[in-house]
Amino acid sequence: MSYRIGVDIGGTFADFVALDEMNRLYTLKVSTTPDRPGGEVIEGIRELKRRYGIEPQAVSYFTHGTTVGVNGLIQRQGAKLGLFVTEGFEDVLELGRLKMPDMFNLFSLRPKPLVPRDRVFAISERMLPDGSVGTPVDLASVDRAIAAARAEGVESVVVALLHSYRNGAHERAVKEHIRAAHPDLFVTCSSDVWAEIREYERTVTATINAFVQPRMTKYLSSLQAALRGEGVSCEPQITKSNGGVMRAELGKENCVSALLSGTASGVIGASFTAQLSGFGNIASIDIGGTSADVALIIDGRPSYGVGQIVGEFSLHAPAVAVDSIGGGGGSIAWVDEHGVLKSGPTSAGSQPGPACYNRGGKLPTTTDAYVVTGFLGQAELAYGSVELRKDLAEVAIQGLATTLNRNVLETAEAVIQVAVSGMYAEMMRVLARNGVEAKSLGLLAFGGAGPMMACWIAREVGIDRVVVPPTPGVLSALGGLVADSRNDFVETIYVDLDRPGLSRLAQSFGSLAQEGERWLRNEQHHKAPSSLQLSADMRYRGQAFELDTLLDGAEVQRGNLGAVAAAFHAQHERVYGYSDPEAAIQIINARVTISAANPKPDFPARDEHRHRAKAEKTVQVYCDGAYRSASIFRREDLAPGAHFEGPAIVLQNDTTTCVLPGFIGRVDGHSNLILEMVAR
Repeated sequence: MSYRIGVDIGGTFADFVALDEMNRLYTLKVSTTPDRPGGEVIEGIRELKRRYGIEPQAVSYFTHGTTVGVNGLIQRQGAKLGLFVTEGFEDVLELGRLKMPDMFNLFSLRPKPLVPRDRVFAISERMLPDGSVGTPVDLASVDRAIAAARAEGVESVVVALLHSYRNGAHERAVKEHIRAAHPDLFVTCSSDVWAEIREYERTVTATINAFVQPRMTKYLSSLQAALRGEGVSCEPQITKSNGGVMRAELGKENCVSALLSGTASGVIGASFTAQLSGFGNIASIDIGGTSADVALIIDGRPSYGVGQIVGEFSLHAPAVAVDSIGGGGGSIAWVDEHGVLKSGPTSAGSQPGPACYNRGGKLPTTTDAYVVTGFLGQAELAYGSVELRKDLAEVAIQGLATTLNRNVLETAEAVIQVAVSGMYAEMMRVLARNGVEAKSLGLLAFGGAGPMMACWIAREVGIDRVVVPPTPGVLSALGGLVADSRNDFVETIYVDLDRPGLSRLAQSFGSLAQEGERWLRNEQHHKAPSSLQLSADMRYRGQAFELDTLLDGAEVQRGNLGAVAAAFHAQHERVYGYSDPEAAIQIINARVTISAANPKPDFPARDEHRHRAKAEKTVQVYCDGAYRSASIFRREDLAPGAHFEGPAIVLQNDTTTCVLPGFIGRVDGHSNLILEMVAR
C-alpha cells in the first residue's frame, strides 16, 4: 500500500493529510516548532506511523506548503542584499510608484526597501526598449560595484538592469562575471525571476526572491535530508503561490513563486471541495491560529492575479488572489488607552498559545472567549494534543472584564464580537472590490478556527449558507495534495491589436508554450498530458495599466481580430462597468500557464436519507446575551441526510463547528456540513 501525503504549516499547528490507494483519508495535526522550522514535519511523519501504521518507505508522493519565505519577509529576516542597476536608475526602489500605502491616512509611510540606498550600485550599460544594445556592459563598473558591495558585507546580489524584460543578455553577463570572481555570492537576475515590463515591479519582485532565497534554500535542503533520513524516498514537492506544485529543488532558485504557498493550498482545497460538491459561487475563509484569509471562488474556480501584498511589499508574480484579513483563534484581546476593546493583530501562536491550552499563556484570546462561553471545551483539540482548561481561560478573560467593568461572560462574548467585526469590515471590502453581493455566495469555512467562527461571520456579512467540508481543519493540506504541476510564463511584446500585432501574439504564445513544455518535462519531471491557458495583458491606448484577458488560442492562430477585441471589451466591462468598442487596443504582455494534472481522490456521493440527528448530550452555551441549550454531535456520527437545529456544537478531531441559533444544519452526500440561516 502506497500513500500520498500533503502537509501545510500554519502559525499554531502543522496539518497532515495522507491518502492511500483505496481513497481513504488519514488526517493529523501536530503543534508547530517555531524554534525548529521543519521539526513539525518530521514529528508528523513519525506520528502518522504511530497512529495509522503509515511507514515512511510507503510514501510515494509528498507535498508541503511552507511559510518560511513569507515569515522571513514579514519579519525582515533575510539576506543582506546589494542591488546592481543601470547607471542613473539607482533610486528605483526608493521612488517605487510614489503611492501612499493607505490613501485615507495622510501620515502613512511607504515601507523601507529591502535594499537601502547605500547598497545600490550603478553598472555602466544600456539596453534599449526594443532589446538592442545601446551601450555594452562595462565590466570595470561591475568590478567597482562588486568591491563596494563586498565592503558593505553584502551576502546576495540582485541584478536588475533597464529593459531586461526584452533582452536579459546584459544581466546574464553581469551574473557570470560576479560568479566567476565570487562563487560564494548568491546572484539573482530580475529577468530570470519575472521578465515583465515596468522596472520597479520587476526589481522589487527579484529583490524579494533574493531576500528569502538563502533561508528558503537552507530550509528546503534540510527538509530533503530529514525526509530521506526518515525513509521517505520520493522527492518532495512544494506548493506554489499560483496554486500549483513544483519540485523542492526548483524552489531553491525560484523562491518567490512559493512565497504564498500555504495560503494558495487552502484555496485549491476549497476549490476542489466546491467542484466536487457542485457548489457555485463561494467565498472561502481560512481561519487558523494567527490569521484569516479570504478568497472568491466563482464557478468552482479560484481567482488569480498579480500585485498581491505580502507583508509590506507588492509581489508581481502570478498568485491565487487571497486577502489576508487578520485575526485568528489565537488573536490576543486587549484594551487600548481609550478603553476600547481590540482584537489582534498579535497572536499567542502555538507557544505559549491561548491561556486555555495550559502551556504558560496568560493573555486572553478569541479561543479563550469561545471556551468561556461554552462553545469550546467539550472535547480535546487537535487529535488530543490540546486539552482545554476553562478555569485558565476565565482567569485570562477576567483581566479584561475588570478593566471594562463587565462580568466574564459578557466580556467573552464581546471579545468574539470584536474579532468578528474586524473580519466583517475586511470581508465586505473584498466583496465590494470584486463587485460581488454577499447573498449570491456561500461561505466555505475551514482551518482550525474557520468552522468555529463561520456562523458569526455569515450572520454579520449577510451570507445565508455556510459549508463546512468533511476535514476542514486540514483542508489546506488536502489542497496541496490535489494541486497540479503548474507554471506561468510571460513575454512583453507591446504591440497594437492589428494584423501584425496579432501575428506577434500568436508567435509569442507558441514560444511560451514550448518553454512551458520544457519546464514540465525536463524540470518538473512530469509525464502526464499538459493543458495550456492563454491570456494577454491588454488596454485601451492611453491607459496606464492593463487587464489580463483570457483568449482562445485557436482564434488567435486564425487571426480573428474581432474575437480577441471582443474578449477584451467584455473583460473591461466586467471590471469597470463600461467598454469602448471604437477605441484602439494595445497588447502589452502575452501569458501562458501550463499545467499537468496530479492524481485526485475519488469521493463519490452517498445517498442522503433524511433523518433527525441524535445528540450525544446537551450543554449550556452563552450567546446573544443569554444562556441557551446546545446539542452536541460527533461529526463521524452525522450520516448524509442528517439534520439538526442550532444552537449546536459539532466535534471532530481537526476542528469544532459552532452553530448559532437561527441556523439549521444538514449533511449532504459528500459529507459536507451545510448550515443555512433561517432567522436573523
